[in-house]
Amino acid sequence: MRAIVDGTNVEVPDGAHLLAAIRAAGARVPALCHDDRVSPRGSCRVCLVLADGDIVAACTTPVHDGVVIETEGTIASSIARGALELIVSELPDRALQIPVDRSELVQACDLLGVSRKPGNAVERGRGVDDSHPYIRLDRDLCIACGRCVSMCAEVQGTFALELSGRGFDTVVSAGDGGAWIDSPCVSCGSCVDSCPTGALTEPGLRDPRPITGTTSTTCGYCGVGCTLNVQTRGAEVAAITPALDGPVNRGHACVKGRFAHGFLRADDRLDTPLTRSDRSGPLRRTTWAEAIGYAADELARIRDRHGAQSIGVICSARATNEENYLAQKFARVVLGTNNIDNCSRLCHAPSAAGLIRSLGFAGGTNTMDDIDRADCILLAGANPTEAHPVVGARITQRVLAGAKLIVIDPRRTGLADLADVHIQARPGSNVAVFNALAHLLITHGCIDRDFLAERTTGLTELTELVKDYHPGRVADIADVPQNPLREAGRLFGEAQRPIIVYGLGVTEHMHGTDGVRTLVNLALLRGAIGTDGCCGVLPLRGQNNVQGASDMGALPDLLPGYQPLTNDAARNRFSDVWNSPVPPHPGLRIPQMFDAACAGELRALYVIGEDVAASDPNTEHVRKALASCELLICHDLFPSETARVADIVFPAASFLEKDGTFVNFDRRFQRVRPAVAPPAGVRTDFDIIAGVARAMGADLGCVTPSDAMDECARVAPMFAGISHRRLDLAGPLHWPCPDRGKPGQAVLYLERFATGDGRAHLAARPYLPPGEAPDADYPFVLVTGRRLTHYNTGSMTRRTPDIDLTPRESLDLHPHDAAAMGVQTGGTVEVRSRRGTVCLTVTVTDDTAPGTAFCDFHFPHAPVNTLTSARTDEDTGCPEYKITAVAIRPVGR
Repeated sequence: MRAIVDGTNVEVPDGAHLLAAIRAAGARVPALCHDDRVSPRGSCRVCLVLADGDIVAACTTPVHDGVVIETEGTIASSIARGALELIVSELPDRALQIPVDRSELVQACDLLGVSRKPGNAVERGRGVDDSHPYIRLDRDLCIACGRCVSMCAEVQGTFALELSGRGFDTVVSAGDGGAWIDSPCVSCGSCVDSCPTGALTEPGLRDPRPITGTTSTTCGYCGVGCTLNVQTRGAEVAAITPALDGPVNRGHACVKGRFAHGFLRADDRLDTPLTRSDRSGPLRRTTWAEAIGYAADELARIRDRHGAQSIGVICSARATNEENYLAQKFARVVLGTNNIDNCSRLCHAPSAAGLIRSLGFAGGTNTMDDIDRADCILLAGANPTEAHPVVGARITQRVLAGAKLIVIDPRRTGLADLADVHIQARPGSNVAVFNALAHLLITHGCIDRDFLAERTTGLTELTELVKDYHPGRVADIADVPQNPLREAGRLFGEAQRPIIVYGLGVTEHMHGTDGVRTLVNLALLRGAIGTDGCCGVLPLRGQNNVQGASDMGALPDLLPGYQPLTNDAARNRFSDVWNSPVPPHPGLRIPQMFDAACAGELRALYVIGEDVAASDPNTEHVRKALASCELLICHDLFPSETARVADIVFPAASFLEKDGTFVNFDRRFQRVRPAVAPPAGVRTDFDIIAGVARAMGADLGCVTPSDAMDECARVAPMFAGISHRRLDLAGPLHWPCPDRGKPGQAVLYLERFATGDGRAHLAARPYLPPGEAPDADYPFVLVTGRRLTHYNTGSMTRRTPDIDLTPRESLDLHPHDAAAMGVQTGGTVEVRSRRGTVCLTVTVTDDTAPGTAFCDFHFPHAPVNTLTSARTDEDTGCPEYKITAVAIRPVGR
């Protein structure tokens, strides 16, 4: 579409409004009720312009080809100025005293020349609501533009806000009009981002001192990969806001990425290395030279005396790709061992194994953008509204736009309430449920036979297997009615663009790899992977760089780029670049490292950025393993449970203080940039690893993180086209990206699958019972997961005002179970498994099914992983976090 703005010709897309054309021409028109992220409202009238001689609102009027727009010196601009003067006349003086960079109202007044004499202000005395730790409402500054209401509804999908009152007394209110903190608000901050007047503000931007810098980086919480703008004031973070041009989040964020940065200034932040001379003595502060020398000497001693296989290294999903690359190189070149692993072992190792076997690559098949095109979403074992809120919001908006939603989850999650079908299956029955859906698809002919014949193998075997998984049988296995199974099969079978999104509720099982493969079967049966317009399968990664840690080869059997360690050509390529032989035999996985330590075979453990003493299952076994090691080294920001028992603790930088890259859940390399310097005495994981290597007489050859990425591109063909320079110039890139002159592959398998025969492999996998089942002594099933406001072990979020939003751990119990025990919300119960006991506060809710309990693992006062099972996925060693048989009784009975 062509438009002429004040004599300048511009081109805009079909469907664009006049405001877009005006901006494209470089002209300026204020629009106090408009935000590009939501539907136009046209209520403030300050964007009035002339279009072909008519007075219209620029934000709501669509462009037609050849339209002539006049923005200045017209009757429209005079009326717009009058509308702004009216708005200002109803506001107190402080409305125009806000720094201009933080108030669109002040900018509009400057642009249109609107001012007023001091003392002419209106003080309505409607009050301030500062009940929320992050969001403050000054009602007298509200102009009822409705942007906050639209953001809450159209972007976040929470519908927590509304405009209440009449006329000039109209004001935004949260929930039922009470205190903001008591409302359904999920603290995403979208309302604050959008507010044009300062009626809604956050702590860091209420300080009138100027912002001195803004840095674009990638969020260091979950695996969504939101782009954030970190606003700094001197050496401190003032605020973090979502980037409007963020390719994943599109100007949206959650409470963690948006607000939970106060941990940077926590009183107990580690700021110097700590060592102890013997296990019975306390950790003491020391110098970097002494700590690094001590680490190097002890690692060399143990390696030389007991062999390289007596040392293990655990890398970090919170560290950058470059740090993980350097760590695995350090393990293989300097220590001489493949005993290297990362925490994907505890969450998505079954995804990697299952996706590789079925499709070829260890990552999701499509991008998050494909959620926006899907007409049916199958969400299995994931609660993204809490664990991946930006994805949860996107799914919510797609469902509100008409897409069908199938939720398979033992809990009634927020998205289950929106679902067309909720299959509240018994924990551990995933494979049976997925096979039942395959049975229905095949039986009713809802499969793409041409695709299956040309591009897959295994259909005959799968068809034969799933004959036994008719809805009647599976209803008994999963403890669900038959009708939801049948309806889910119908909806998924009739969809033109189905997508599968899944999480840890699929993988963290004894048969998690089978769960992934049988779930992928459903997409393959529908021809929904590797075809034009497909929407594919997306695994929701739990931590910011859990995908990247594995991509970088922090695995005992795979080199960077998922190249098998047993492949001589691959190993030789690394040896040539590294100028050192690569050990040929696969190393130990994390659970095997702990077993080996308890057996006296693993003598040293080097843990980078993971609190294994809190996050890993069967805590007592883990603690025994750590105590059995002659040497325990860890990197961390805080005195974690692991750090408390370590021999050497290195204070590490956070993601806001680092340079490098992360890979998000849809295989997207994105830049991580330091917004502030680490505190004095703190170093990055990259520098710590390089320092220990130098002290051991080795030069890892990568001076900077950029160098490490360049070297990785040399040795891993699927990353050959990726570099910091290219990411800085062109933006994020999906892998595989084998060519610097071509974009990465956002959608996989359009020509062939990455298997040996180029075909996808359907998996005929039978249902097998979980590793642990309830019985008379332990009659309940405990499921663990996350809450919205906290992350993983809570080491960062508990050191922010998020702790005011969720101050303690709780155990969710169904009302029938709570009544049978005689316990109510707020009561205390003892939860006992075959491994340990924990006391928890009860929340009575029908979100859980009878016989099932749910809790998170964010709080050290409630070490839930003392309860969890040591059973692991038979293929990958991933723990069965989602099923622990427990007994529950009220305390005092």
